[in-house]
Amino acid sequence: MTTPQDIITQALKKSGILGVGQTAQYEDLNDAFQDLNDMLAQWQRQRWLIWHLVTTGITSTGAQSYTVGPGGDFDIARPDRIESAFLRQIITTQPNEVDYPLDIIEAREDYNRIALKTLGTFPRYVFYDAAYPIGVLYPWPIPQANTYQVFISTKASLTQFTALNQDIVLPPEYIAALKWNLAVRLRPSYQLPEDPQITALAYSSLNIIRNANAQVPRLAMPDDLVKNGNYNIYSDQIR
Repeated sequence: MTTPQDIITQALKKSGILGVGQTAQYEDLNDAFQDLNDMLAQWQRQRWLIWHLVTTGITSTGAQSYTVGPGGDFDIARPDRIESAFLRQIITTQPNEVDYPLDIIEAREDYNRIALKTLGTFPRYVFYDAAYPIGVLYPWPIPQANTYQVFISTKASLTQFTALNQDIVLPPEYIAALKWNLAVRLRPSYQLPEDPQITALAYSSLNIIRNANAQVPRLAMPDDLVKNGNYNIYSDQIR
């Protein structure tokens, strides 16, 4: 198995910082280890750098909001955003439980425009406040207790490394991307100019991951536009 120390050693060599037969000093390994984890933290925020989504559900309690994060109602790593969400009606017997998609309210400003936030009936929307260290999920209208399950899909966690000698458990194509992109990041720390070849290899390795992870949802039109008649883009009216 490949370890972070293997990635760091190769990156130091590929970037020209280490010569043939040279060994990295402990301080260099530590600094590069921090750079490697910093890079992973930034990659976590990019949908195309995560190879799949994880769907997590909880049973509604009648609450207006639910916490999302370690130890929260949704006991998962705190996500920066919700990729999709749906509601499952559980009053029917299995396997006839019915799922309904939930529209995501993207901004706090839009959620604030809801006049009656405590309305309790069949939910249609969900707003996620990416608070730190625990996020908060607001279904609206509020689902009744023990009648529904609320499911959210979030990016799988690209866990940071905790030790130089731990095994890296990632799809194989990530190893080259880690090595070449870390090499690009390390060169400025040693006052070395950008190397176009290294940068090109780093970019190419990320493109391979982008193409492998690409999932483009089907286009969906807003409900307000799906009506009989012709939509006039100048008057914003349907006739």
